[in-house]
Amino acid sequence: MFRQSPIYQLVISLILAYCLSWIAFSNEKVFWYFYTFSVFFLMAAFFYYSKIEEDNNSIRLIFLGIMFGVLSYAGMLGAYLLLEMGPAYWTSSIHNFLSHFGPTTIWHFLLLIFIIAPGEELFWRGLIQEQLKKFMQPKYAVILSSLLFGLSFIFTGFWIGILGGFFVGIIFGILYEWKRSITAIVLAHITLLVLLFLILPFH
Repeated sequence: MFRQSPIYQLVISLILAYCLSWIAFSNEKVFWYFYTFSVFFLMAAFFYYSKIEEDNNSIRLIFLGIMFGVLSYAGMLGAYLLLEMGPAYWTSSIHNFLSHFGPTTIWHFLLLIFIIAPGEELFWRGLIQEQLKKFMQPKYAVILSSLLFGLSFIFTGFWIGILGGFFVGIIFGILYEWKRSITAIVLAHITLLVLLFLILPFH
């Protein structure tokens, strides 16, 4: 009975996500281990409550995913350049956050690309955004699910990360509503991460 209740699915899923985020960000020494473990739980919630919907045009999905990932990166780069015009602690807070929780080894990048990016998209777009649409119009579901995704960084005290998560959530949420494809948003997420951390990192 409870499994079939949309509000139950939504509330339980969000409580799980925020509790796991709080625990993961509470200790940087075990962050990568526990956050990866947390994402597996979020993926399990998706597969328990939802299912994957896909557009069959794989070539187009690859192109759209990459383009939306580039768009997300461009937006974040533009925001970073604006922050550089403000007080120094704005950008220093970004570098401080990355020094504690950013990827530094090859296995960090592998986890980001093959587990964390797919898992986060399955949960926040494939499950949370879909559940919210049972209570509101899709455009509001995109906005609210993006806000909830951004707020998953609240336990870090990193307000720029919250805003960044909200922005990225909007971009990926729009793509998901448009194409109904997990593949596209996962590719967008991976493209963003590769640009952000490997090819054109902020300095």
